[in-house]
Parts: sequence; structure tokens; C-alpha cells
Amino acid sequence: MYNKNIFGGGITFMFMLLCLLMLSAVPVRASGELPSQISREELLKTSQNILSMPKIEWKETEDIFRISEVGMDWDIGVMVYEPKDVSKIPAGADKKKVGIFLLHGGEGDWRSMENLSRLLIKTYGYKVVNMTYPGRLYLQDPNRNWPGDTYHADGTARTPIWKKDELITPDQYKVVKDVTQRNRYGTRLLAKAKKGTLFYHRMAGWPAAFETGMKEACKRHFPTNEFSVYVHGHSTGGPFVFMLSQRVPNIAGVLAIENSPFGYINEEKHAWSGSLGKIGKYERVSKKRDTRYDPFDELYLRSWRDKARYYGPELLGQEGPKALMRLPMVMEEVLEDWEKGKMEPCFKAEYLVTHNIIGSLKDAAQVTADRMGLSAMDTYKLVNRYVGYTRELSGPGVKPPSPVLFGITKDSRDHSPEVYQEVILPMFAAMNPRPKTHLVSYGAGVHGYMTEEKDLPQGIGPALIQVWHNGFMNGWFTK
Repeated sequence: MYNKNIFGGGITFMFMLLCLLMLSAVPVRASGELPSQISREELLKTSQNILSMPKIEWKETEDIFRISEVGMDWDIGVMVYEPKDVSKIPAGADKKKVGIFLLHGGEGDWRSMENLSRLLIKTYGYKVVNMTYPGRLYLQDPNRNWPGDTYHADGTARTPIWKKDELITPDQYKVVKDVTQRNRYGTRLLAKAKKGTLFYHRMAGWPAAFETGMKEACKRHFPTNEFSVYVHGHSTGGPFVFMLSQRVPNIAGVLAIENSPFGYINEEKHAWSGSLGKIGKYERVSKKRDTRYDPFDELYLRSWRDKARYYGPELLGQEGPKALMRLPMVMEEVLEDWEKGKMEPCFKAEYLVTHNIIGSLKDAAQVTADRMGLSAMDTYKLVNRYVGYTRELSGPGVKPPSPVLFGITKDSRDHSPEVYQEVILPMFAAMNPRPKTHLVSYGAGVHGYMTEEKDLPQGIGPALIQVWHNGFMNGWFTK
């Protein structure tokens, strides 16, 4: 168990919150309305105000717990951030304590969300649970740093650790190259599991473990009678928190900043631009549908190319085409960024859910059912459970979709205003019942919205959490 106390200033908690509301440059409306656009100038003012405030004292604790799902044990890790004095966790408009559940994006672990977690706890005192995907936590060392690289010259690869001391051996997979999605990814390296191996069955079973791990994390840290929980999953994490939002009774809303939607909507989002996205004033470079067919038994080994596929479009938005005139420097920046992040897991298998790959989800469920010796009826139920991860639940007795507070940054390749207006928001509006939604466009920032840029040392983060806070306190999620 890891436990760390962080000490801040001596100003009283309630006085500090009052000061924050007075100093904020983000509009605060008693009616519960939220802004639709926040200019760069407003972002700068809010950032300066919030980052200059004295900080709340807080503590950080690592919680590792084991669950059993689909006949296998899985170790799940979360980081928990809460005030040193837990009685100071603030309540929202519904009079319940505010809890925030976070998931990182496609290549990382809890560290990807650490800056946001700390900004939330030291500014407002909310309790934050920051979860790592199953298999992504390096359980073999307390520092959690993955050693080496994702792929080695001897043909071996970095693979998930779903249970401490249970390591996937090289004889369980073969590393192969894939060029079918070269426009977006370049050449991809995949660790393809050999049929019947432990790796093969873990790759078939992790979706169920992901669901149960998230539900258990909420149960452990956000008691239903005490907390209203607000969930955010950055990028790849988005479809999983949307799925979770109808499966935990006290989840009160989705904080969808640069947060991919349900898998079936995310599939259409990418189809809108041929999976290449769009930046600012520049036209889409493709409108041709690019459907994914990733098998469940393939683990994507990420590389510097995954840094480049975001870095290039973001530079286009920030600097324009002139960025190409310093291409050697840009390439060096990409490689330097990759080197700094290699201690994080940097592998991925979540496309089955995030891109609505129904055939592969059915295959994974069938393989799992066969391993467990399930009856025909139980197999049918498991297949439906897997397929159900990609869309909202509906029907009698089902919790309705939660309110969604969307947010997009200025220079995000996959989250343009146009794709929200033409694809994402209309698909949410077509749900029955229709969830409450609102979109906030931020006048700065990139997909990694906490990324530092000129005069914004924590990106749009300070203004972002001010918008969230206003929503909690003014009743946007409850009206």
C-alpha cells in the first residue's frame, strides 16, 4: 500500500472556495447554465487565478485489489486522492459528496491522469479515484515503471500483467507487422496470441474484468449513500466510462473532455473523416469510411509513431503548414517525447469496445465461454454482455443515460467541432431516453488537454475544472 500526504497552505477550506468563485474568469450562472465557448484570454485569466491560490492538504493512496471474473483472477490498481481531512470533501447541488472517477487514454496508466487528479484535489478537495486499465499496471516493481521498450530485437515484446507474478512468456505470441492502417498509424507491430495459451485466454477475458474492476473501484471508494460520482475517460477511456455510467447507481454525470463516446458512436466519428480527423480551418483530408476489423487476440505495441500521429495535426493547428519547414526538429521532438514516456505501458487492445468491433467481441466471448464450459444459454448471455459494452443500455428497469458535459480543445485531430455537430451530438439526441448534453469549446489546448503551452502551464486544466465545479454546484447535472 502506497500512502503519501501532501501539504498546502493554511487558508480555511470554505474561504478558499469562495475566493475561487470570485476570481474565476469562467462565467458562473446561478441558473446552472454553462458556457459554450471559452476564449484563450478567459483561459489565461482562469489559469492564473486558480494556480495562484493556496492549496488544500491532501493524501494519495494506491489501492491494489483482486477480482474474479470469467473464471480468472485479475489484479486492479487505482490511485486515490482525497483531502487529509476527509470531512472537507465538498457536496454538490444534490447535497451528496462529489467523487470523480478517472480513466486514462490509450497508451498510459494512472500517471496520464495524475496532473488532473492533483489539480482537482488541491483546488476543490473532491475525492478522486484514478484507475489503470487491467493489465497496464507494472505490478513487478513498486515504482510501476515498465522496463525497456515495447519491442526488442530478439522478437520479444512487452505484454500486460493481469495478475502479479503471472508473466506472459514469448512462446505464447508472435510479433507481426500490419500496414492496413498505415495512413493513420504507419506500420504497426502486433503481438498476436497463439491459440489456447494463457495470453490468448486473457485477451479474450479482459473486457469482463474491465467492467467488474471499474464497478468494484466505485463500490470501494464511493459509497452510494454518500457520493455522487462523475466519470471521465480521456480518449480511449471514454467508451468505458460511458459504459460504466449506466452500471453504477450513483454515477451522476459524464465529464467528456476529449473523451471518446460509446463505441458505436465512436465508430461513426472516425468514419466521418476516414479515421484521419480534422484540424481547425483545414478541410478533412478524407471522407472515405475506414472500418476496423481488429481481432481480439492482437495486442498493439505502440511506438514513436503514436506520438507523431497527434503531434503533426496539432502543430498544423498551432503553427500552420510552416511547421513542416522545421521538420527535422519536429521529428526530434517526437522521438524525445516517446523516450520520456516509455516507462508507461504503451500497448493497447481496447479497439474491440472503443470502435464497436462486434465480430471480435463475439469471438472473445465465445472463446471465454468455451474455456469455462458454459451452457448454450450462459454463452448467449456472455456474448450479449460483451456486445453491450459498445452502446447505451435501454429497456424497462434500466438506468437512463447520464447527463454528458462534453468539452473539446482548439487543436484536437479527432474531436473537431464539426464532427460533434454532424455526428456525435445527433447520435446522443437519438437515444431513448435522450440524455442531457452540453458542449464547451476551449480556445486553446490539444488532445492531451493538460499539456503545457505558452502562458498555460497546465493547459486548459484550470478552466476545465472550473467549468466542472460550476456544473456540480449550480445543479447542471441535476436539473
